[in-house]
Amino acid sequence: MKLDLQKLYITFFYSGLTPKAPGTVGSIAGFLVAILILKVFHLSTETLFLLTILFTLIAYKAINEYEERTKTHDDKSIVIDEVVGVWVAIAFSYHYNSYIEILLALIYFRIFDIWKPSIIGKIDREAKGAVGVLGDDLVAGVISAICVVATYKFLLLYFFK
Repeated sequence: MKLDLQKLYITFFYSGLTPKAPGTVGSIAGFLVAILILKVFHLSTETLFLLTILFTLIAYKAINEYEERTKTHDDKSIVIDEVVGVWVAIAFSYHYNSYIEILLALIYFRIFDIWKPSIIGKIDREAKGAVGVLGDDLVAGVISAICVVATYKFLLLYFFK
């Protein structure tokens, strides 16, 4: 059996091949890797952000090649976009070294990735190739980070005095 490294990568170690909710499973896989990076290995959010850039650049090429080869667009098994999206949400919102921030980033990211309001939905519907696959998740990650910061500041102000 030949190992297809491209499929291994774009499905994020085959997490995108789950029969139910592959996007959520891929997001959770990315979330768990982010916890390893930030909490277990004690690396910085800058490291996570740089990994996000690297993974996005590699994903751009891999997704375009995969879509060209399979004649598909945004196949549900492609979850590397969810991984980089949740990493953006975490990297931009993780300021207090709290698991709550990381969990909120995952929750907000899944809400925006599923709901696809405003520009997120427009990118998903209209952009072609890897730009469409990755773009909506990257924007969802940025918007999620804004929501995490606002929510966490609110929690600090009123509940975690």
